[in-house]
Amino acid sequence: MDVKSLSNLQLAGQRLMVGFDGTALNEDLKFLIGRLRVGGVILFSRNIEGPDQLKDLCASIQEYALSCGNPALFVAIDQEGGQVARLKKPFTQFAGNPAMSGVEDAVHFAEVTAAELSAAGINMNMAPVIDVARDDIESVMANRAFGNDPGWVSHLGVKIITHLQRNKIMAVAKHFPGIGRTALDSHVDMPDLDTDLALLQSSDLIPFEASIKNDVSGIMLSHIRYRKIDPQWPASLSKRIAKDLLRDQMGFTGLTITDDLDMGAIVKHYGIKIVVDRLLTAGIDICLICHKGPNIEIAFEEISKHLIDSPEMRAGGAESVQRIMRIKRRYIGV
Repeated sequence: MDVKSLSNLQLAGQRLMVGFDGTALNEDLKFLIGRLRVGGVILFSRNIEGPDQLKDLCASIQEYALSCGNPALFVAIDQEGGQVARLKKPFTQFAGNPAMSGVEDAVHFAEVTAAELSAAGINMNMAPVIDVARDDIESVMANRAFGNDPGWVSHLGVKIITHLQRNKIMAVAKHFPGIGRTALDSHVDMPDLDTDLALLQSSDLIPFEASIKNDVSGIMLSHIRYRKIDPQWPASLSKRIAKDLLRDQMGFTGLTITDDLDMGAIVKHYGIKIVVDRLLTAGIDICLICHKGPNIEIAFEEISKHLIDSPEMRAGGAESVQRIMRIKRRYIGV
């Protein structure tokens, strides 16, 4: 499906990836797909009961999108292995952090996970975590990161990206520009860091540079405010970080995706209308809103309004949707 064939409402909807309640194609999900024309959904444990149910759910999502004249959807999940894994046994064989033991384990995890996700109808994994965990603080990523050596994190991260994507599962590296230096969980509130760009380039950014060189499909932006780069906005809302640093300086041409906009780091500080305005200004492709509620519809309305009212936003929106459709053609075949 060509971008030029999409309506303004479809262009707006493609910028949204949303969570939902329920385990089947219900009226709420039909509203998200048919009325808001969302470009993707993200699955959580609340949406999963069993292998057959999950496969039916994913198939019905894609069938309904097609019946509405919409492009196929990203169907995403957080399947890092270990602490964050939405698919539990019997869905998956992995109980611990899959890559801590070595390269062979990382490759095995990626290949088996790709097969498990594909069998269910899931086409995007919000993994790998390529944050570099600090060992001199109680890093919020201590139990999710691959370690504190940027080279080792890069090596394992690239292996997982390569073997997920080789098996048609889009990988999303996270959380740019790195949250291993934080102790405060952004689910609760917004961490502030005074780390400068030079220090990030010598450590935290190394795995992201490697991921970009290896054609990672997406990069997730964190809700951390790096005050020496952008004193006002967290990475997930920052033009300086999302465009100037990630796109212009580092040359990333894939999808940029926010971390969940329902987290305390965002909702305790900003209203959704301000958030959408910042996202569009920063040229971020996909707004991730993981919970049912009014923010999803408000975000859709705000994106739609900006597409109509602002030629600059409309041009930027077209670029974002072109990236979205390019990745979808590659992995989903729309």
